[in-house]
Formats: sequence, structure tokens, C-alpha cells
Amino acid sequence: MKASDTSALIEVIKEQNKTIESLRKTIEEMSSDSKILREQIDHLTRKLFGTKSEKTAALTGQIVMDEILECGQFNEAETESDLTETEPLITKKNSKKGYSREKALVYLPNEDKIYTLSDEEKVCSIDGDKLSRAGKKYIRTEIEYTPATMKLVHIYRENWECRTCRNEGRKYLKQAQIDQPVLQHSMASASSVAWTMYQKYVNHIPLYRQEKDWQNLGIEIKRSTLSNWIIKTSDEWLSKVVARLREYLLEEKYLHADETPLQVMREEGKSNTSKSYMWVYSTTRNSGHPVRIFDYRAGRSGANAAEFLDGFHGYLHTDAYTGYEKVKNITRCLCWSHNRRYFADALPKDLQSGDATLPTQGIAYCNALFKIEEKCKNLSPEERELKRLELATPVMKAYWSWVDKNINTVLPKSKIAKAFQYALNHKDGLMNYLNDGHCEISNNIAENSIRPFTVGRKNWLFSGSPNGATASATVYSLVETAKANGLNPYKYLNVLLRALPKFSSHGKMDLIDSLMPWDPKIRKACSTTK
Repeated sequence: MKASDTSALIEVIKEQNKTIESLRKTIEEMSSDSKILREQIDHLTRKLFGTKSEKTAALTGQIVMDEILECGQFNEAETESDLTETEPLITKKNSKKGYSREKALVYLPNEDKIYTLSDEEKVCSIDGDKLSRAGKKYIRTEIEYTPATMKLVHIYRENWECRTCRNEGRKYLKQAQIDQPVLQHSMASASSVAWTMYQKYVNHIPLYRQEKDWQNLGIEIKRSTLSNWIIKTSDEWLSKVVARLREYLLEEKYLHADETPLQVMREEGKSNTSKSYMWVYSTTRNSGHPVRIFDYRAGRSGANAAEFLDGFHGYLHTDAYTGYEKVKNITRCLCWSHNRRYFADALPKDLQSGDATLPTQGIAYCNALFKIEEKCKNLSPEERELKRLELATPVMKAYWSWVDKNINTVLPKSKIAKAFQYALNHKDGLMNYLNDGHCEISNNIAENSIRPFTVGRKNWLFSGSPNGATASATVYSLVETAKANGLNPYKYLNVLLRALPKFSSHGKMDLIDSLMPWDPKIRKACSTTK
């Protein structure tokens, strides 16, 4: 073969090798993209059709941390429904299956229903003698429900006169002082407005369904009227309580914050399909004055949080949303539940019990930290800080070493890669909770506070106006604050709507501190156990 032919053949082989290498790289890239797309499809399918719970105990393939750091795995499993379970009965005496009737019904009115014989049956069928009562036997206890009732209350004011003054031409009439109505020129009462709010914001019943309930009770009240009740009383009365609660909130050193989208109609300069946001700010678990404040804003800019939290200095628990960086003079504690959620999202669809994958390892590390928190929850903040440093530090060191070791071994755009990158990007914020025993490992307090709003949002989909969204924020603030203080939300709203107009008519609005949910008289009047 001629030298020229050999040279040409070598060039052809080189070109073929380049083509083969190019095709190989293309195949690898397509295979990688295919894996990522399948992962995204599996993830979205789970989000759409799978369970929304973040329980991880079902992942029996998680690496047990005892094998790594002699630290137990945190079990988050909730008790699941069991259709074969026998309902615990209310019995007269203590039993294994039931519980004390006296204890169960201590706060409920009681009534005895006695089955007896008719007059004809009280005669012996054998000798005709009249029967004598020989006692009664307890059979069972039932819960009886009485539907809501209404009544019209006609309010009069008496006039009294001094007839001597009348005869002598002096001012002689004296009128009884009356309280200001909760709404002027309205049939609304404190109890009816409080019930409307309770149904909408606690039981998630939209106003159009409440309108039908009122009809069934015998009165025609349009949903627009119910809406006016909520908006007007929130603006005129309840907002004053929320403003005072906000002052208490900003005096705290440890807070939680979160936000969720909301669709609001008729916002100035925005289309009806654009997103607005409901923000929530909460005191932490150990606060002596538990407060939950909802704040409606037209956008998600961090400037909204900065404005609301103006004057607050301390630790702020949030997710990793960068908008919170606009809040100055704070230390951010990021949420380990969010960190764990990234690993949960990366779980393979066909995960089998006993499989030890990178996502299950990441979840196991997070669960180990949560189990440490469970052990420390009853300690004082000072003791909790020391115990955390003792137990959590070795877990943290092993976790960050594991992240650094594995981040370059996974597909760059995969779910597990995003989990690793999220952890590294927010390492400092995730570690900050170790600095103070008052801080929390997660932002679950804020998320749990905002969850009732997201449930209610599914029923009414949007707020009809900015005023409606503001009113919703006001009522949700009081409802969730009442819950956080162990109060019945309806009772608390009812007390507020009765007291505030009375304070106003008597010129005593400076007494608003006596309406705070931790006031002993309020706690006694609005307790959930009465």
C-alpha cells in the first residue's frame, strides 16, 4: 500500500474515532437527560397523586445512624387510621377500652334518659299486685347534638324622669347608657359575626354555603352582608387588637416567618390572575406570649418582611427564600425540614425496603438531628444548647463530610444534586440554630400556622378584594393566636366583638391589653375546656 493511501486511511480512522467519541458523548448526555426527565416525571407524579405527608419511617431502607455515629434514627411516623379499631366507649367506670365517664364529660351538660314501664306494665301479670321500683341499671352513654338556634333580641333603653324637676322646669329626663353596636345600622351582633368568622376561617366554610345555613335557620342573609360583617368589624375593631399583638411580637427575640401565594381580585394595577401573598409571623415555641400575625401584601418582595419586622432584632426562622435577606439586624435560622424535603424529593420511584441510597442516607442524617431535638425538647434553653452541642456536633460533621464527598458523584441537574447543593449553599443558616437554645431546628411553627389558611384557600380560591384579603389576615391572626394560647377561637372573637364597642362607647380603649389572649380573665372565659 502506498504511503499516501496509508496516510489517507489513518485520517479516515481518526475522523471515525472522533465521530464515535462525539456520538458516545451525545448518547451519554441523552441518557443523563433521560434520567433527569424520568426523575422529574416521577417527582411530579408523586406530587400530583401521591401522599402529601413527609413521613419517613416507611423508608425502612434508611441508613440507621447508630451504625454511623451511634445515634438513633428519628421516627416521625404518625398513627394511621385503622378501620378494624374498636371505638373507645364512654363508660361509667375505667376500663382498658374506654375511659372515665366523669372525666370525659366534666365540661359537658349531662342528662339522664330513663326507660321505665307504662302504668299498665307496672302490674304483675301473675297475681295482679302493683310493682315496686327496684332500681336502675346503667346501659351506655351517647353524644347528642342539638343544631344551632337563633333568636331576635330587641334592644330598648329606658327613660327615667324626676317629676319635681319636671314641674319646676329643670332638665328631668335621664336615660340608661347603652353599649355601641358592633356595626351601625345592622342586625349583626357580636355572636353572629363571630360565628360567621369561625365558620369561614376555622371550619373553612365559604360564605355562599353559610348563606344557605342561615336560610335553613329561618332568616335570609346574603353572602354580601356576611362579607360586610367580616370586613367592617375587622377594620373597625379587630385590627386594633392585632396591632397590639404585633407590638408584643416585635418585642420577642426569636420569631418564625413564612409566606404563601393568594389570588386577590380588583387589586390596583394588577390583573386578577396575578399572585399576591399572605405572610405569617410567629413567636417561637418557648414564648410566654404566643402570637401569630398574618399580613396580606400584593407581592413577595423581601421589602414586605423588612417593613413588617422593622424594629425586630434577634433570630428569624425561615425557609431559604432570599427575600428575607432584606430584613436587617437579624440572624437567620434556616429550616432542616426543608433540607430534608429535598432528599425526600430525590427518592427513587422503585425504592425497596432495605435499599441504602443517597437520598435515604440524607434523610437519615436529618432524622438523627430531629431525634436529638426530641430528646432536648423538655430541657431549659440553656440546657438544650449544651445538649445540642454534645449530640448534634458529631452528626453535623459527618453530614457535611458526606455531602462534600458525594456532591461530585451525581448528575449535576438531578434531584439529589439539588439536595446537596441546597445544603451547601445554606450551610451557615442551617447551623445557626445551634447558637442559642431558644432557637428551633425547623420553621414548622410558621408552616403549621399558615396551613389552615391554605386549606381554606382551596374552598374559596381567591379573595374578592384587597379589603377582603386584609380582613382575612386580621381574623386569621386572631384565630391562630387563640389556638396557640389554648383558647376557643369562637369564644375569643365573641368576647372581642362584645368588649371593643363597649370600651369605645365608654372611652376606655386603653384597656385593650386586658383583651390579650394570655390575660387570666380571657383565658378563663375562652378556654377550650368550657
